[in-house]
Amino acid sequence: MSGRRDMRTTSHSLRKSRVGIAIAIGVTFGCLFALFLPHGLVSFYFYSAPILTRTISESNAQAGSASCESSERINMLKSDLVEELEINSELERQIKELTEKLRLADQRKDHAQKQVLVLGKQQKAGPFGTVKGLRTNPALIPDESVNPRLAKILEKVAVQRELIVAVANSNVKEMLEVWFTNIKKVGIPNYLVVALDEDIAKFCESKDVPVYKRDPDEGIDSIARTGGNHAVSGLKFRILREFLQLGYSVLLSDVDIVYLQNPFHYLYRDSDIESMTDGHNNRTAYGYNDVFDEPAMGWARYAHTMRIWVYNSGFFYIRPTIPSIELLDRVAGRLSREPHSWDQAVFNEELFFPSHPGYDGLHAARRTMDFYLFMNSKVLFKTVRKDGSLSKLKPVIIHVNYHPDKLPRMKAIVEFFVNGNWDALKPFPDGSE
Repeated sequence: MSGRRDMRTTSHSLRKSRVGIAIAIGVTFGCLFALFLPHGLVSFYFYSAPILTRTISESNAQAGSASCESSERINMLKSDLVEELEINSELERQIKELTEKLRLADQRKDHAQKQVLVLGKQQKAGPFGTVKGLRTNPALIPDESVNPRLAKILEKVAVQRELIVAVANSNVKEMLEVWFTNIKKVGIPNYLVVALDEDIAKFCESKDVPVYKRDPDEGIDSIARTGGNHAVSGLKFRILREFLQLGYSVLLSDVDIVYLQNPFHYLYRDSDIESMTDGHNNRTAYGYNDVFDEPAMGWARYAHTMRIWVYNSGFFYIRPTIPSIELLDRVAGRLSREPHSWDQAVFNEELFFPSHPGYDGLHAARRTMDFYLFMNSKVLFKTVRKDGSLSKLKPVIIHVNYHPDKLPRMKAIVEFFVNGNWDALKPFPDGSE
């Protein structure tokens, strides 16, 4: 009996112990829940569920609208790009306009500054009919560092910083002799031959003719050795530049010219270029209104044009000015780029063509020489020798530019005007055969 009682007692104790442990565990969990979930499990559910639901809903909404937003964004970017391109195009147009305005302003400013330098202070216009524009550009400041050797020669040869200059090679030796022989007869002291080869240099020295032999320059020397009349003639525009830079005015002369008087007594010196003309009367030499008739135009069939025969690039007086040097540079540059061009044609185009879109014309003052004093051979053989009054004139020079048989005509001119042989010109035809 006592044994059973002990077993029941022990079993009862174990149940009490288990109950106590369960209670302790429950209390512990209760305390933990009370600490971390003061509002209870239900509150936890109702508190966390909306957050979770909202998060899920937002995720679903974002996923659903992503494709729509991407399409809208692309369209917006395209629209922005088109707008930016239009703005950029407008800015480029404005920049171009401003650049052109600045360029024109600089041109006007530069031109105005040059005019101020020439004219001095600004002036008011005088009474009607008394106002005259600028004709004579100021001379350059001489720069002897350009060619000290030539500077020393010119100092000895030139008179009042002026001289006649001829460019010659051995191909024109006989004409050259007639040229300087008559210069000496007239008594002109200020002349110089630019020898393009050693033979001409020695020939001039033997005849007591002032001569200048340039320093070696293959670009010029190759033409000087083998070039024809036109090729050699084109070299003078490069050679003359140094003369002008040294501050000297040059009367450029071909060698197919007979001197009968001192040309320096007949120059005006009021222009950058003073040239003889290829014209043969007042109209062709000095210009005229040439009316072009186009019947198909009806009432407007007559178009008025201005014409003048070209200046002769074999005889012109050039002053040491900025426009003069620009002319030489333009002509020499074109002749080097256009090897088949004729120097006289280029010379006149640069002198006369006006500024127009894409081209800035030369702003040089020019004067046409009296065609009876500075006479070409067409005027002499076609007109003067046949006219009793005109044949008594004594030209300053006669240029045998219209005829290929230059040497015999030069000698005949000397006979006629210097030695008084009135029949000397008769054997020659008006033109060339």
